[in-house]
Amino acid sequence: MISLFFVPLIIVNTGLVTSLWMLIAMYVLASFGMSGIGMGVMHDAIHGAYSRNRKINKYMGYTMNLIGANASIWKIQHNVLHHTYTNIEEADDDINAPFFLRFSPHAKRYKVHRFQHLYIWFFYGLSTLSWITVKDFIRLHRYRKMGFFGSKTEYRRQIAKVIAWKLVYYSYVLVLPMIMVPLAPWTILLAFFIMHFITGLAITTVFQTAHVMPSTAFPLPDENGIIASDWSIHQLATTSNFSPKSRFFSWLIGGLNFQIEHHLLPNICHVHYKKLSKIVAETAKEYGIPYHTKRTFVAAIWDHVKMLRQLGKMEMVPVQHSKTPMPGK
Repeated sequence: MISLFFVPLIIVNTGLVTSLWMLIAMYVLASFGMSGIGMGVMHDAIHGAYSRNRKINKYMGYTMNLIGANASIWKIQHNVLHHTYTNIEEADDDINAPFFLRFSPHAKRYKVHRFQHLYIWFFYGLSTLSWITVKDFIRLHRYRKMGFFGSKTEYRRQIAKVIAWKLVYYSYVLVLPMIMVPLAPWTILLAFFIMHFITGLAITTVFQTAHVMPSTAFPLPDENGIIASDWSIHQLATTSNFSPKSRFFSWLIGGLNFQIEHHLLPNICHVHYKKLSKIVAETAKEYGIPYHTKRTFVAAIWDHVKMLRQLGKMEMVPVQHSKTPMPGK
């Protein structure tokens, strides 16, 4: 996956690409590599699951920075907030969305949400572009308010690191190609946009079909900020698998078709999820715990569309006092 991202960009930056279609083809190939790094390589590494060696995990986690985002911010957003508070309104950053998108039945509904199942795919495609431009800085500021970055010195140092990594990324993905490729600058920008649109659409669809589904739960804390369910049962209730029999697809998306196993055992490398899934499914059945799964990815996407449409029509549901402490509690 790393080669699939970097080799096409190396070819572009050597000046060998002389036509628009060849340029777009190179960036499309790079998009598959970028998606693979995002869903497999850096994802395992930042969870500490790529290797038993912490240093290897640390350095492989930097592949996140090499595709334009930031490993330190992602670790808070994903490892801490998403994995601890899955599908909990205002706590899980994966379902905190701009006003024109609604991922939770507890979020405020606007009239525009009636059509979100149609227009959402465009915004899924823009997700990584937002990530590499403004989202990291917005989250960095918000996470500091939540207490994740202590002193002003540490906060400023983190801002400097984010900017430095992004300059490195833009230099070989945009600036150098504009110098080396004998085509107009707009062609580079077009290819760059296509690369990110494919990556954003792929990554966001895979992650959202695991949680924003008709079968998954969206529990709320009680007046003390506590969720009643055991943490592992909460993960089973709020997460769904898909396409469990496809080995190639599982390799392609870094094992994220086994999201239940990943949420229960995030420090285990994704190559073990398929075997673990049989144990988890049998145990869930033994104790009468829901184990959500869809036979194919297409079926999962279809259910995700139905859920988005449902969320676009339904009003805010009453508070469900359903014990996991919320952030800041």
